Amino acid sequence: MRKVGIGIVGCGNISTKYLEAMRRFPMLELKAVADMRSAAAEKRGAEFGVPGLRVGELLKRDDVEIVVNLTVPLAHTDVSLAVLNAGKHVHSEKPLGINTLEARKVMDLAAQKNLRVGCAPDTFLGGGHQTARKLIDDGAIGKPVGGSAFFGCPGHESWHPAPGFYYLRGGGPMLDMGPYYLTDLVQLLGPVASVMGSTARPRLERLVTSRPMNGALIPVEVSTHVAGTVEFENGAVVSITMSFDVPQHTHTPIEIYGDKASLLVPDPNKFGGEVKLAKPRGAWEAVALTHGHAEGEFRSIGVADMAAAILADRPHRASGALAFHVLEVMEAFQKSADEGRRITIESRVERPAALPAGRDVGQID
Repeated sequence: MRKVGIGIVGCGNISTKYLEAMRRFPMLELKAVADMRSAAAEKRGAEFGVPGLRVGELLKRDDVEIVVNLTVPLAHTDVSLAVLNAGKHVHSEKPLGINTLEARKVMDLAAQKNLRVGCAPDTFLGGGHQTARKLIDDGAIGKPVGGSAFFGCPGHESWHPAPGFYYLRGGGPMLDMGPYYLTDLVQLLGPVASVMGSTARPRLERLVTSRPMNGALIPVEVSTHVAGTVEFENGAVVSITMSFDVPQHTHTPIEIYGDKASLLVPDPNKFGGEVKLAKPRGAWEAVALTHGHAEGEFRSIGVADMAAAILADRPHRASGALAFHVLEVMEAFQKSADEGRRITIESRVERPAALPAGRDVGQID
């Protein structure tokens, strides 16, 4: 198989996970990394044995076919547009843009230039979530009726070295963590038809207790507690909460209820985890995972699938269209809260193709 050349733009915390995971996929060949901070690019490049460049230098390289955009959310659109204008495919960290207006620019330019757009999260391609998908597709829970999705924590200012962007425009729990949950729900249940939401912002400032910013106050521009209801095109209704204002909780990440059984889906921020089924009045029973990419960190599997799709001339799974649909859904929670009404979702997307069962690490079909 021909290898596909990869470049990384953005050498912050998450880049290490991507770069380490790329080594697991034989179709990917890392060519260079770049950052607006030369020292950061040179350091990361030295760690992984590739040149550390300025962004413009990386975009000029003929051996880079896909650029992975790992910048902060406010920069996602500008960097993705620059990548596309350089004639390269782009795979962005989530969200695709800070709003659908910005993300639409990326999708339109890609269509104009006949280039691909991919976007995180790709955790739904992990063994835990593909096993849950297979159970639903095989009819194990019957017709999906409802469900719940929950993420809650006290905020990121207690551990992240530079948490400010989580609370600025483009941040918040829905845009930060919502992509994991909603992308998984769309691949499990299909596209979303409508949203109703309520939001809260209990604090206008947050006290940082992590280093090196310990003691600093950071402004809060966005809602930090978002809750609501998602109605899917297939009729299923799922309640959802994403919050940076929860000290502790006992909720499971995702539950799907069918007319024959209930399904526990693992943490969508991870690739593996335990999948459980329960029939009416029966006990929860663990289900053996049917898919690989479950044990460990695979935070490049979406890039690998895009590379394999380019070589095979097929659609890739962690697509820009999927990310755009999820972004419109996330945006609808605040719009619903502000306007006091149900928001109809205009975009539609096909469920990404399920991965074949039983593939070894690094294999994508």
